[in-house]
Amino acid sequence: MKIALPLAMLLLSACGANPPLPVLGEVPPFALTAQTGETVTRDALAGHVWVADFIFTTCPGPCPRMSSQMRQVQDATGPGVRLVSFTVDPAHDTPPVLAAYAKHFLAQPNRWYFLTGAQASLDDLGRNGFKLNSVDGSLDHSTRFVLVDRAARIRGYYASSEDDFLDKLLRDLRRVEREKS
Repeated sequence: MKIALPLAMLLLSACGANPPLPVLGEVPPFALTAQTGETVTRDALAGHVWVADFIFTTCPGPCPRMSSQMRQVQDATGPGVRLVSFTVDPAHDTPPVLAAYAKHFLAQPNRWYFLTGAQASLDDLGRNGFKLNSVDGSLDHSTRFVLVDRAARIRGYYASSEDDFLDKLLRDLRRVEREKS
């Protein structure tokens, strides 16, 4: 009996532990231009937990809401977390245009990068790297946020249209932050 009680307590406490989030893929290497004009690479983000989304500055639909939600992530997380918004309209979204958009959303330039580059590179990154195809194969309508760990592994997808997605994203982000590298 003396052994059974501690053993039962140990087993019950283990049941309450959250298993690690699954690894859903790896972000491939990239080198893109930020709103500041600097080059940002996947390797530059190594060691940071980060959240990615795909937007464009002239979007009449979900992009402004998504950028407001990303701002909430910025405000709710510490200085070690990075945010990365990839444009799907690089012909229009030049670094100066992205800088104005970033300023509108009070993005901290050392934490929240708005990235542009060649259309083909961004399309490939979204479709094949982040696996964000929509039903018709177009990327520009994806409203999902992507949680990426310190080793550039995708750990979760979050539909920004769901009421509680931000709570889930922040909870999972904190879990990934607590993981040993």
